[in-house]
Order: sequence, then structure tokens, then C-alpha cells
Amino acid sequence: MIDIQDKNLCPAPTIDEISEYVKNPAFLQFCTEIKTTYKCREKIEYSSCSWEKGWNVKFKKSGKTLCTIYPKEGYFTVMIVVGSKEKAAAEAILTECTIELQTIYRETKEGNGQRWLLIDLEEKENLYRDLLRLIQIRRNS
Repeated sequence: MIDIQDKNLCPAPTIDEISEYVKNPAFLQFCTEIKTTYKCREKIEYSSCSWEKGWNVKFKKSGKTLCTIYPKEGYFTVMIVVGSKEKAAAEAILTECTIELQTIYRETKEGNGQRWLLIDLEEKENLYRDLLRLIQIRRNS
């Protein structure tokens, strides 16, 4: 199994190796859904950021990052940026989303007109659906 924090892995881990590390079927399902829906590929890169060092998976479309996935053992964290272009649309659907996402949104401080939402996913339930809706809003903005 790969060491998700080993910067010296060469070549970079594959999506299948990361999936093996996560050991959660929702991870590969989520990645596949993003790739299929938006006709994009994942970009696996190493992040040295202070929040989460290690390998992550980014999905971009037309130069815009749709989301970044931080793999963990048993689950994964999805980061979605809600910027000024997405804010009104995101807030319009918020009452239809899970209480969990509403809480994350409210508790995430806004800085420079953006909220960097960090959402832990363990299963393909309502929160999973909410994330896909936010990614759709991000893509359409």
C-alpha cells in the first residue's frame, strides 16, 4: 500500500492505488462520476500545504478546479470553493441540502469572497448528492 504522504513516490500514485489506500467504494464512485459527468480527468499531485500534506486528486474543467479530494484511510475529504460567482446559487439550494452541509457552510469563514468547504465523505448518501450539486454550480459559474 502507498504512503499518501511520501512526496518522493515516483511515478505519482495512480487513482487505483489511492483507492486501495482509502478502502472505501464511495471514493472511486465519486471520482468516476466527476470524470463521466464533466468529461475531465483527474490530476494527482502532491500538496505541501499546511492544511493537508500528501497526495491529492484534483478535477479541473476549462482551467477551473471543480474540487480537490484528500484521501484518508476509510474516507476522503472533498474541498469545494464557493466563490462570489457561486455564492447566490449555492445559498439558494442550501435549505434543500443536509443539515451537515448547511452547518459546514455556515461555519466556514468567508475570506476574499470565498468559502473553502472541507467535507468528509464516508458513504454514498445525501451528503454525496449535495457535493455533486455544489460541483455542478461551480462548473456552471
